[in-house]
Amino acid sequence: MTDNEIMPWVRVTAISLLLMLCATAPVWASNSYPGGIAWVPLDTNDDQPPVVHYGSRRVMVAPSAIGWQAVVGIPLGARNGQHELTVTAKETTQTVSFQVAPKAYETQSITIADKGKVTPSQTNLERIGREQIKMKAIFRNFRDVPTQPALFWPLQGPISSPFGLRRLINEKPRNPHSGLDIAAPEGSPITAPAAGVIADTGDYFFNGNSVFIDHGQGLVTLYCHMSRIDVKPGDPVKTGDVIGQVGQTGRATGPHLHWGVSLNDARVDPGLLMAED
Repeated sequence: MTDNEIMPWVRVTAISLLLMLCATAPVWASNSYPGGIAWVPLDTNDDQPPVVHYGSRRVMVAPSAIGWQAVVGIPLGARNGQHELTVTAKETTQTVSFQVAPKAYETQSITIADKGKVTPSQTNLERIGREQIKMKAIFRNFRDVPTQPALFWPLQGPISSPFGLRRLINEKPRNPHSGLDIAAPEGSPITAPAAGVIADTGDYFFNGNSVFIDHGQGLVTLYCHMSRIDVKPGDPVKTGDVIGQVGQTGRATGPHLHWGVSLNDARVDPGLLMAED
């Protein structure tokens, strides 16, 4: 039985259990800035979660001690000021506002010896374009299943490059760093930070050997530069399952894991969703 075939009473039961488990959970701190996460309280006491959109993207809704709240990923390029959510509950639609504050990220300069990874050929540009279309489809998918916005570390090691850095690669400006780089010896095991389904695997031009995990409700995690992949698309995974090993494939200067987190198609700082031990 697929997720879309789950009978309504099963879905309601799962949501009710989730509410009971989280009845005493604290309200997560809001980090409402570009690359951050806004936790927006929703004025509804329904047993069923409301449907929330941020622009055209559907947004995760999670229970807390004070009721339902939207868990909104804010793009790195988001403007400062007031933003709006569209909330639909019991066939009633309302607008809920939240503020996005400015945040300054540091600049990092990197030197890549392989010039083809800095200025790709026309053939590789076409390949990159195809890969970007595939990745957009993964990040924009919304599996409407109960989930929790809490992650565990997929790998132990020092952070070699933090989230959000404005990057200069071979002195040329590039997109901000949209994940965390975790340094570790080649071959170190990488584990799933939460339960989910493998959305895709493959060799991507910049990312090298990569794995995408769909955790539900627009939460997708990405693992790049792997030396080995131990899962395939469609595989279910549990927290702690090994999905592959650390490597330096793609555009990399040494063995490490690039770990990305996407929430409603916005790349956000993975550290903001870390669960307590």
